[in-house]
Amino acid sequence: MRRIAVWLIGIVLTGLVVAAAVLAYVRVTGLSAQAKPSEAETGLARAVRSFAISGSNRSRTNPVPRSEAAVRAGLEHFADHCAVCHGNDGAGATNFGRGMFPPSPDLRAEPTQGMTDGELFYIIENGVRFTGMPAFATGSVEGEEESWKLVHFIRRLPRLAEAELERMKELNPRSPEEIRQEIAEEEFLRGKP
Repeated sequence: MRRIAVWLIGIVLTGLVVAAAVLAYVRVTGLSAQAKPSEAETGLARAVRSFAISGSNRSRTNPVPRSEAAVRAGLEHFADHCAVCHGNDGAGATNFGRGMFPPSPDLRAEPTQGMTDGELFYIIENGVRFTGMPAFATGSVEGEEESWKLVHFIRRLPRLAEAELERMKELNPRSPEEIRQEIAEEEFLRGKP
């Protein structure tokens, strides 16, 4: 009976220490997304994410054959859906990407390029909780094929050509104001008032 009481007291004290640490963290950081994550936070987050992806998902291989057509389709999808946070070049240096906590990662760098195709696919399909990365799974074969093509394109990011970046700029979503400006320019060039 005494052992149980000591054990329960230990659990309660541990819980109180953890709760105090969490409250101190919340108070000190204000949970602001403006701060840069510490190396400890980054390392812990990567370790937890890696642990969360099962071995069977990690070991999946890309069923879409690598081809220029597959990479081009991935580029087009990335420019339209992903570049707003990750940037056309994958560096994450966009207003949205920098403003997230953690910031959007540089997809050209080793932490991303060192992941397996299965890990990249899993993240695209399922997102990453507690970050800005949403889940893009559609539950369809076509949707999965798009995600696998994105994996091919992510592998291409470190070697993007200037022509590919220019093509992506054309494909990036535009604001209504940009569209109005383009229409006004076209009308002006055609002589319309």
